Amino acid sequence: MQGRHGHLSREQKQLALRLHGKGWRLVDIAKEISCSAPLVGIMARTGRHLDARPFGWEPRQGCLTIDEREQILLGINRGDTFTAIAEQLGRAVSTVSREVKRGGGRCGYSAWRGHERARDKARRPKPFKLASGRLLEEVASRLEQLWSPEEIAARLRLDHADDPEMRVSHETIYQSLFVQGRGELRRELARCLRSGRAARKPRGTTDGRGRIPGMIMLSERPAEADDRAVPGHWEGDLILGEGSRSAIGTLVERSTRMTLLLHLPDGKSAEQVEAAMRAAISKLPSSLIRTITWDQGAEMSKHAAFTIATGIPIYFCDPHSPWQRGSNENTNGLLRQYLPKGTDLSVVSREELDAIQDSLNGRPRKTLGYLTPSEKLAEFLAPTA
Repeated sequence: MQGRHGHLSREQKQLALRLHGKGWRLVDIAKEISCSAPLVGIMARTGRHLDARPFGWEPRQGCLTIDEREQILLGINRGDTFTAIAEQLGRAVSTVSREVKRGGGRCGYSAWRGHERARDKARRPKPFKLASGRLLEEVASRLEQLWSPEEIAARLRLDHADDPEMRVSHETIYQSLFVQGRGELRRELARCLRSGRAARKPRGTTDGRGRIPGMIMLSERPAEADDRAVPGHWEGDLILGEGSRSAIGTLVERSTRMTLLLHLPDGKSAEQVEAAMRAAISKLPSSLIRTITWDQGAEMSKHAAFTIATGIPIYFCDPHSPWQRGSNENTNGLLRQYLPKGTDLSVVSREELDAIQDSLNGRPRKTLGYLTPSEKLAEFLAPTA
C-alpha cells in the first residue's frame, strides 16, 4: 500500500531494494510497486539503511515466499511457461498456476501484491467451517455410514448445489478429524476412514491351483464389455473370512458398480457358489445380466453347469491378475470396511448382507461423478421403463 502523502510505504521501499539488488531495471521495479521510475531511483540511492525483509512477516513453512514470488514474476516477464517456472522453484505446476491466477493472470501479476495478499489472509483466518451446525451433523452422519471424506464433499456439492454453506472440501474434513483442537467431530469417527488394503501377492508367484476345465478366457469376452457403455457385464469374486474357512461372494456390474452379495453360510464349494449366483441373478432383468468375469478359483469349477442353466457365459481372468476385475477389486476394498479381515463370515446373516449391499449401492462413487450405483442403474433403466 502507499504511504502518506503519496510517498512509498516502507514495504514498497523494502521490495524495491530487494529487486534493485537483484539487478532489476528501474522501470520494471516501478511497474511492480506502482510508482514512477525516477522515484525508484531516488529511493535506491537514499534508502539503503532499510531492512530488506519484506513486511516484517514470513509465511509459514510450505507457503510461497517473497523470493519465490519474485522468481515467478521474473519467469512471466521472460515468457516462461508455468511448468518451467515450477521446475526452477521446485514447486508443483498447480502452485504456480494458482498463484498467478489469484494475482490477476500473466498481465496483472505482482509479487508484492501477492505477498501482501498472503500476509493479510494469514492474519485474518476464516472461521473453521466444521465447528458446529447442520453441515457438521451431515458430515458426521455420512462418516458413520463409512463414506470417505472425498465422497462426502463431492456428494454435498450435488445435494446442496444452491447452498454454499452446506459445502466443504475433503481437506477440511480430514483436518477436522486429525488436527487437534479444530471442529467438534467425535474422535471415534476417525475409525470410519477407509484403511489401507493389504499388499497383493507378487505377480510371479503361484498358489498351486489346478486349471479349471473348459475355461473361456477374458480375451474372448465381447468388446462391448470393455468400455462400460453397455450395462449387464459383471465381475465376481469371493472375500474370505477368518482362516479362509468362510466366504461371501461379490458380483459387481461394470457400468453402474451395482453390487450383489452372495450369502454362503454353509461353505464356499463350487456347488454352493454356483447355487448362490443363480439365486442372485434370478432377480435381475435379462438385459442386466450378459456376462460374468471371475478369476481362476476352484469355486468356479461348476461354471459350465451355471452357463447351461442360465445361458450366461463366464469369462476367466489370467492367473494373479486382479486388475482385470478392477471394479470388483475396488468394491471388495469398500466391503472390508463392513466386514474386516478375520471376521467369521459364516455367521453373517442374509439380512445383514442385504443391509451392507444397500449401503454400498447407496454410496457415491468418484468414477460415477459421485452418483450412487443405484442412481446410475436408474439412469440406464429410465429409457426403457
